Amino acid sequence: MSQFAINLLFVGGSFLIYIGIAVWAKAGSTSDFYVAGGGVHPVTNGMAIGADWMSAASFISMAGLIAAGGYANSTFLMGWTGGYVLLAMLLAPYLRKFGKFTVPEFIGDRYYSANARLVAVICLIVASVTYVIGQMAGAGVAFSRFLEVDSTTGLMIAAVVVFIYAVLGGMKGITYTQVAQYCVLIVAYTIPAVFISLQLTGNPIPGLGMFSTHTDSGLPLLDKLNQVVTDLGFREYTADVDNKLNMVLFTLSLMIGTAGLPHVIIRFFTVPKVSDARWSGGWALVFIALLYLTAPAVASMARLNLMTTIYPEGTQSQPIEYEARPDWIRTWELTGLITYEDKNEDGRIQLYNDKNADFAATTASERGWEGNEMVVNNDILVLANPEIANLPGWVIGLIAAGGLAAALSTAAGLLLAISSAVSHDLIKGRLNPNISDKGELLAARISMGIAIVVATWLGANPPGFAAQVVALAFGIAAASLFPALMMGIFSKRVNNVGATLGMLSGLTFTLVYIFVYKGWLFIPGTNNLPDTAEYWLLGISPLSIGAVGALVNFAVAFSVSKVTAEPPVEIQELVESVRYPRGAGSAQDH
Repeated sequence: MSQFAINLLFVGGSFLIYIGIAVWAKAGSTSDFYVAGGGVHPVTNGMAIGADWMSAASFISMAGLIAAGGYANSTFLMGWTGGYVLLAMLLAPYLRKFGKFTVPEFIGDRYYSANARLVAVICLIVASVTYVIGQMAGAGVAFSRFLEVDSTTGLMIAAVVVFIYAVLGGMKGITYTQVAQYCVLIVAYTIPAVFISLQLTGNPIPGLGMFSTHTDSGLPLLDKLNQVVTDLGFREYTADVDNKLNMVLFTLSLMIGTAGLPHVIIRFFTVPKVSDARWSGGWALVFIALLYLTAPAVASMARLNLMTTIYPEGTQSQPIEYEARPDWIRTWELTGLITYEDKNEDGRIQLYNDKNADFAATTASERGWEGNEMVVNNDILVLANPEIANLPGWVIGLIAAGGLAAALSTAAGLLLAISSAVSHDLIKGRLNPNISDKGELLAARISMGIAIVVATWLGANPPGFAAQVVALAFGIAAASLFPALMMGIFSKRVNNVGATLGMLSGLTFTLVYIFVYKGWLFIPGTNNLPDTAEYWLLGISPLSIGAVGALVNFAVAFSVSKVTAEPPVEIQELVESVRYPRGAGSAQDH
């Protein structure tokens, strides 16, 4: 059987399972569509949260970014896992006890303001649309390789599949589909990692293999990797981070962004009780850890495999000839995600750090190299790993299904969050309060369909790697929604005016900073500031600015609230009752 047929079997089979589950769990009411009827078991919910969370950024792009940046990019791991602790301890149980369908509905009721609810809808849509771009881009990468189509066609296929099971099943269908997707993606991620760890170190546990001895050289694997990359002008893989402030802010932005993302928060409304919300968070951390503890090993081994493919042992000055490149490079070249230019016309592949001026002027010049000749997209490393390591065809098919499961599961959750904000918070909450349950359900499905079309269009031209785009979404959520949620639960003094202006200030500050440095916003009298550390404000990256935006949000909200009227007594009593533990086991089920 050809590799294409194997890929088609695994991917097509998994899609049939997802669509079958959606048909079986078809939503028949708005309660089913928004929160799966509120009756999901904590373990099931934890697994669904794991799939909802481990998106294309986690499955496809995170290990690629760590492989490219080494220890410096471990901030993705720290921020995304740390955020779940915040979410499980500080937000999820209280929001569940409040008993509302959506994040904007909580903000609207807590701050007794239709305007606050509308601003929350805007913040939710901006963050979720930014996030879903990364998922659709990741789906396009996976499809373009494994189904041998261009990325645009891949996006169309992904959009159709998501449309069928998300629009039909709503949260009820998505929940059980995500359980299936979690099983697919964790098996797909782990099996290749075990194979490669055995090949390189003889240790079947990837996380331990990363700290074991490299079989061929006899060196510790990370020492061998450091040796290989520094010989080619790159920083040591384990080198410390230069800008500690940016690292701290980026980690913080990811953490509080995690705790403020609506597609994750909405999952805690699907369980029967407040205690189940806490248990869901605990189980989610267990399921997420299975992949996140493996990702650093996958990254380091993928980087070593890539470099030693181009430079077999002892041939740093004589890389392989382009015509003798392995089949996996030829295959990925067809997708446009690996490109080659023979700059010195010697017919060989020079893959090195030509941005290192000292290395370029000395070692590279002595070898006759005239610039880096191969560009490898970070997003392909996890997907290409089985091929690089010459693993069996069924493993390649499995990882294809896993990558797509990761992208589509999160995309479905995000699209549901967007559609519920439009149908429940905008249409029912503001434009047509008397809409029937059936009409609201139809509006939710139509708005999700429109969101899928928009996400597909934007996913065809993403502004960066999947994980980078997702990091921008986290910054937006961190700066806009997280402070409003925290203050809504833990402060009785913050009022509607303060919360509304705080969200607008945090969102505006963060978006302007991102748009300026990403070149999306032209400022008269400038040539658009370059997205490099020397031009960033205090060395703070656009990916990290969400943490500063959150501080702006908090400062504006507290300052404005202090000089304006206190919230009504009944609102202050409501805040107190949400935090009070008595009766937590009998929270509302709607």
